[in-house]
Amino acid sequence: MQRSAPRTRLTRILACAAVPVMLVAAGCSSDSGDSGKTQGQDKTAASASATPSPSQTTKTVEPAKFAKLPEVCKAISAKTTAALVPKAKTKNGTPAPSSDLTSRGGCSWNGLDDKGVKGSQYRWLDVSFYRYDSDAALGSGQDRAHENLAKELVKVQETAGAKKIKTVTATGIGDEAKTVTYQLRKTDEDFAYTSILVRTGNVLVLLSYNGAGYAGADTPSEKTITNGAATAVKEAVAAVAAANK
Repeated sequence: MQRSAPRTRLTRILACAAVPVMLVAAGCSSDSGDSGKTQGQDKTAASASATPSPSQTTKTVEPAKFAKLPEVCKAISAKTTAALVPKAKTKNGTPAPSSDLTSRGGCSWNGLDDKGVKGSQYRWLDVSFYRYDSDAALGSGQDRAHENLAKELVKVQETAGAKKIKTVTATGIGDEAKTVTYQLRKTDEDFAYTSILVRTGNVLVLLSYNGAGYAGADTPSEKTITNGAATAVKEAVAAVAAANK
């Protein structure tokens, strides 16, 4: 009987010692279950974040209509430039500096036609082209050209010193067009100005034509200048389409 007591106490001690082990094991088992649940939730969250929301989806825009610009100084025929600027200093036009002729370019002609005792007539013609690519962040090339036409129109309308400014919608030229006429006093002479701004697809065409009479010659009429500008800008717009055939 005395020898069995130690064995009984030993049995009880081992049994009690086994309880916390089981509790720890049970605790690990519980943690393992929670961990599995968290991993599942993480996978679901990762899957959700990997799926783009409507706001994250890349926006598609209309492709740009035109991929290139015409040779600017050849966009208006030699016949037309000779008629509008009879004594041009450079018959083939003076190209404007451009770092990227596929996106922008310009050309100008100017000259003084001396008529002796009848005075002299000065003429100046300038044309510029701007091409806009379609961009998911900025919009389609057509929309960008439309927006910039509005900005350029404001610049013309705010020409310093301009008088009798009139703006009308021009029809039959490109997709949309505006004609601005005004008078400007320079070098002690009155100049008649016409600016025509045209959007054709994703290209913006800006043309300005002006003239003045010197040594007693009359200032050209608004009609003369406007008709000349319209002839030139129609050729410039047609040149854009021709360059992209």
